[in-house]
Amino acid sequence: MATLIKNAKIAADNWQRLDRAADGSLPTVPATGDVMVSLALWQAMAGELLGRNGGRLGVWLDGSEDPAQIADSLEALSLVAIHFPQFTDGRGYSTARLLRERYGWKGELRAIGDIQRDQLYYLSRCGFDAFVLNDGLRTPQEDLLRSAQGALSAFNDFTEAYQTSVERPVPLFRRRVAEAT
Repeated sequence: MATLIKNAKIAADNWQRLDRAADGSLPTVPATGDVMVSLALWQAMAGELLGRNGGRLGVWLDGSEDPAQIADSLEALSLVAIHFPQFTDGRGYSTARLLRERYGWKGELRAIGDIQRDQLYYLSRCGFDAFVLNDGLRTPQEDLLRSAQGALSAFNDFTEAYQTSVERPVPLFRRRVAEAT
């Protein structure tokens, strides 16, 4: 079970993730409901997915996958998720910035995979607005640090950031100069 944080609040996750079967066959696409598929499934099943009448569509990218591969399809999508295979893999940060800044993605941008509380502030600065936290907790200390309520405080870890970001494209020194004049 996982916890979804969306727009800095705990939210219900009504997206169903479709994966290939163990034998490699394509999944059965439900007639209704919100579905999220991998880039490979999107490329294999886009026609069938777009032909559905009920529910929204989402695609998830691995950190090694180029967001240019879905750039022409963004208007058909309601969700783009980026998978972080491990905490130390930072490629998803760059993918998020590309989606927001180069491709103009305005929809939900979700971080999935090995997402930890300490990343939330930085992920949000790159354009993520939704995060799926893994609830597989191991120790009481991790319980406290990775609990959903505790994770929400991560968005307030810092009151100011020097660098530019998706959310604040003007650096701190320029904002201060503008405030002083």
